[in-house]
Amino acid sequence: MNRRSFFQTSGLATVFSQLASSASADAPPKPVHDGPVIRIGNIGCGGRGTFVTDIIVENAGFKVTAAHDYFEEKVQKFGEKYGVAADRQFTGLDGYKKMLEHVDAVAIHSPPYFHVQQAIDAVAAGKHVLIAKPMAIDAAGCETIRQLARDAAAKGIVVLADVQSRGNEFFQDGIKRVREGAIGDLMFGECHYEAELIPRDDDDSTAEGRLKNWVRHRALGGDIITEQNIHALDIVSWAFGRPVRASGNCGRGARPDKLGDASDHFSLLFEFEKGAVTFASRQFNGWGSPFMCSNRFVGNKGIFTSDFGGRVMIRGDKESFWRGGDTKNLYRTGSEKNVEDFRAAIAAKNPNGNPTIEGAVESTLLTLFGEYAAKTPGGATWEDFITKSKPVPPDLSGLKA
Repeated sequence: MNRRSFFQTSGLATVFSQLASSASADAPPKPVHDGPVIRIGNIGCGGRGTFVTDIIVENAGFKVTAAHDYFEEKVQKFGEKYGVAADRQFTGLDGYKKMLEHVDAVAIHSPPYFHVQQAIDAVAAGKHVLIAKPMAIDAAGCETIRQLARDAAAKGIVVLADVQSRGNEFFQDGIKRVREGAIGDLMFGECHYEAELIPRDDDDSTAEGRLKNWVRHRALGGDIITEQNIHALDIVSWAFGRPVRASGNCGRGARPDKLGDASDHFSLLFEFEKGAVTFASRQFNGWGSPFMCSNRFVGNKGIFTSDFGGRVMIRGDKESFWRGGDTKNLYRTGSEKNVEDFRAAIAAKNPNGNPTIEGAVESTLLTLFGEYAAKTPGGATWEDFITKSKPVPPDLSGLKA
C-alpha cells in the first residue's frame, strides 16, 4: 500500500496493519537473534504505534511486555493483539510512568508534543528509547532531545530516532555522495510533499476529541510541515544542513471542515549560502493526484533525485553518475532497519553516541524553521527563528492524569 492510499483510507489502525503485513517478497532476511530478549513497552497504541510494533514482534530480540495509551479502548485492543497482560496496560496522561517499571526499553509513538517529556522520564528510569519522528514540536524541545541523547549515551543508554529514509542504504549512499561533491555546488532544488487529508477521528468539542484528532492541532502534533512533511524535508536537511534564510506562506484554504488549526499547505524558499531549495506541500483532496514525497537537487556537476518508496540516483558525467536503487516499501523496510539497529545497540551495550538523534533533531528544526518563516511576514533568518520562536503548549485541561 502506498502513502496516497494511506491518506485516503479512514481508520489508521487498519491501514497500518495492512502496511505491516505487506512486506515485499524481496525484503531482506530477518536478523538472527544473538543476544538477550529485551522487554519493550509501547507508548501510543494508535496507527503508527501498531505498525511499528508489528515490526518489533517479528524481531526475536524483543518481547512486548507492556503498553500505554491515553485511551483505554486503544490499549486494550493493542494488548489483545500482542498478548500484553491486562495489568501491564496503562492509560491516562501519566500512565506510561508506571509502565516503565516493567520494561527495559520503550518505543514512543504518542502525539509529538509528549515525546520530549516521555523520553526524559524513560532515560531517567534507565530505559532505552526508540522515538518516532518528529523529535519535538519546538526548538527548545529539539535541543532537549539532542542533549538527552548525549547524556544517555554516556550512561550506556540507547536513544534512537525512527526516521525511515535514514535507514535506507540508497539514501545513505546518495546523500553521502552529494555531501562529498558529486553534484558540485547547489544551484537550485525542489522538495515536494503532497498527500490526502487524514480523516477526522472524532468531533472537536471535548479535550479527548481534540486528543484523538491531535494531528490537526498544532500544539499537539506540530504543524503539518513538522508532523508529516518532515519525510521530504529530512532529505534537504541531510544533504545541505541549515539554510540561512527562508520565506513563503502557509494556510488552510482547502480543507472541507474547520477542525483544528494545522495548515493544509506550505510554499517556501529555503536559501543556503550557495543555492536555494523550494518546498511545496498539500494535505487535502488532490482529485486523483498521486502521493508525492520527492526531492530534486540541481548542481553544477550533476542532479540528485529521490522519491520516498521510489528511485534514488544521481545523473551526471562519468565521475558524478550513480545508478542508485529502488527504495520499494521504504515505509516498512526503513523502520525494520531502525528496529534492528536499536536491538543490536542495546545487546552490544554500545550506544556509540546515539548518532541518529543528531540528524533527526536537525530535520525537525528545519521544519520548524519553515513554519516560523511562513508565518513571519517577509520571512526570517535562522538566527531569528532560534532566538525568537516560542513554544505553543496545548490546553490539556479536562484530560485525566
